[in-house]
Amino acid sequence: MKSRAGFGAIARALRNPNYGAYTAGSSISLIGTWMQRIAVGWLAWELTGSGAWLGAVAFADLFPTIVVGPLAGVLADRWDQLRVIRIGQVLGLLQALALFALTATGTITIGMLLALTLFLGIVAGMNQPARLALIPSLVPREDLSAAVAINSIIFNAARFIGPAAAGALIVTGGTASAFAVNAATFVLFLVALTRVRLPPAPRPPKAAAGITAEIAEGVRYVAGHAGMAPMMLLLLATCLFVRPVIELLPGFAADVFGAGAAGLALLTSTVGAGAVLGGLWLAGRGDTAGLTRLALANTALLALAVLLFVATDRLWVAVPALLAAGGGMVVAGVGTQTLIQLSIHPGMRGRVMSLYGLTFRAGPAVGALAMGVISEETGLRWPVAVGALLTLSACLAAWSRRKRMAAALEGVPGGSVAD
Repeated sequence: MKSRAGFGAIARALRNPNYGAYTAGSSISLIGTWMQRIAVGWLAWELTGSGAWLGAVAFADLFPTIVVGPLAGVLADRWDQLRVIRIGQVLGLLQALALFALTATGTITIGMLLALTLFLGIVAGMNQPARLALIPSLVPREDLSAAVAINSIIFNAARFIGPAAAGALIVTGGTASAFAVNAATFVLFLVALTRVRLPPAPRPPKAAAGITAEIAEGVRYVAGHAGMAPMMLLLLATCLFVRPVIELLPGFAADVFGAGAAGLALLTSTVGAGAVLGGLWLAGRGDTAGLTRLALANTALLALAVLLFVATDRLWVAVPALLAAGGGMVVAGVGTQTLIQLSIHPGMRGRVMSLYGLTFRAGPAVGALAMGVISEETGLRWPVAVGALLTLSACLAAWSRRKRMAAALEGVPGGSVAD
């Protein structure tokens, strides 16, 4: 399917008042989120010096999605998505204020940090399906591909800006200052959300079988789809075995490269810079034809780049490897989400995107925890290297099915629930 080509689609999407307001607020909030994520990882390392604790904190941040995500997907199909997002932002603001107060007073412990991270993980897990499902309501269908790409560019630009700002703040003002700035970004996003005006969505009929049956229906829909099922499995492999390298970067910065907080900011920002470049290239491509093949090829690029990263202890080699990894990650990730969003039945959107979000958040949590524990015996390099090899194997297996996947994902948009 041909989308509106080039960067004109980005401009058209942003000219929509609702999408423009949402994107402006989300951009600021995501910078704060990445600042806090880096600050939490660095604080956990300072408190413990343990790869296992680093993995545990990442697990607490990301894993709750696997518990609350399926329920959140059903609620995203039933409830006012904008209200769900607003409630989540208020709860995130309270969590950031608590982190600031405890860290500034020197009373923070690793147990408190873990508990507060777990709380935010639950909030994010409940929020994510609504955020993903809201996007098609903010732009015309023909601009949906550009909107997904814009979201990824923003997310990864924040991954570039946030860590750089966090590194500077941690060095000059301490970790607490990063939490304070994140709290302010939540306020700004809440203000931006007041500018979003959507007509009331038609309320779907209440399912007689209940929430559990609706969750099961969403799982069956994905499992029976010739394109979504293998794409979701490959996404799961990527999130379990490759993406955890980002959560483990504090350990790499300190132990492998001896670069401290400034090195951590450089490494994380480099991933974000590569991702922004990949997102801009994909948005400018402006065509969904061949997107399946492109997503698979960039998954392989990601795995190979991570292998290069763990094979060196020199920053001048690690930085370009992470730049390539960031580019491959975003092209594969945006490609996957775009194909799913364009081929999904509207009545299943919340549930399917909850499975996408569950995989995207919970996969790195499980992987980071496992790799962190294993690293206590082997060091950080070996578990990440093995994970990259497993992802490469999964990518090669999916490549043999690429034509059938492309026919199901790049053909007629939408589709019946029976697909």
